[in-house]
Amino acid sequence: MNQDHVKIVTENRKARHEFFILDEFEAGMVLQGTEVKSLRQGRANLKDSYGKFKNGELWLHQMHIGPYPFAYYDNHEPERPRKLLMHKSELKRLYGKIKEKGHTLVPLRVYFRDGKAKVVMALAKGKRQYDKRDSIKEREVKREMDRAKKHAR
Repeated sequence: MNQDHVKIVTENRKARHEFFILDEFEAGMVLQGTEVKSLRQGRANLKDSYGKFKNGELWLHQMHIGPYPFAYYDNHEPERPRKLLMHKSELKRLYGKIKEKGHTLVPLRVYFRDGKAKVVMALAKGKRQYDKRDSIKEREVKREMDRAKKHAR
């Protein structure tokens, strides 16, 4: 991801705890005007959101974009499904991978790049309870090692 003119709106940190991230894809989003204005204010939440194919198109479900407070009328529905824009070849490849058991699409972050709203979708496989415990244990061991290095100096 190129870092010039990128403004991160929201991230889904819980996704890395709940899933093994296998691959990442960037997609554009089809949005209404008030949704764009709300995103620019940072009024978005990716908790419990997921990607789903419908009629050969990729849709993002359960992403919450809060209502724009200054809209007089015709504000958007906060959790409506939003169409994602990707190349047809990427969609076909992704569709084949999603059909495998245990694989799903989860959004990792939403950001603006050169004025356009983008979302990073991840092909993910769910973690079991013991995998989560292993991740926590590894993180704590790393913290202890970092503390020991800091005190040794």
